[in-house]
Amino acid sequence: MSIPRAKVMSELVAPFAVRARLTGEEYKVRFSHLWSAIATRHSDTIDCKFLVNGRGVVVALAHPGFVDFHQRAGRPLSDEETAQVAAAYLRAALESDCDSDRNQHFVSREEVLRLVGELGLLG
Repeated sequence: MSIPRAKVMSELVAPFAVRARLTGEEYKVRFSHLWSAIATRHSDTIDCKFLVNGRGVVVALAHPGFVDFHQRAGRPLSDEETAQVAAAYLRAALESDCDSDRNQHFVSREEVLRLVGELGLLG
């Protein structure tokens, strides 16, 4: 009996490049992985790690946004959708030069739901 292999986590988001509007700096972004920070950092987030020009950057998505999504959509966000939400946030932050040197970004419940809507994940 064989068990089929799943997609490699680092392939949930294709690598992308972002150019900052103000400075013109280009960022090469690669998704690494995600994990529940509820256990590891005792925070109420799902953390997504990216490499931005080789530097580790964590996008911490507020878990209550996932709960709200589940209640509205009747299903949980998949890992791939979660990674897409984090990537959308990071892309916008880098484009707007929003603390591009920060190693961690916290995304509120409301912002998670806004991004979910923008990505068309609510159906």
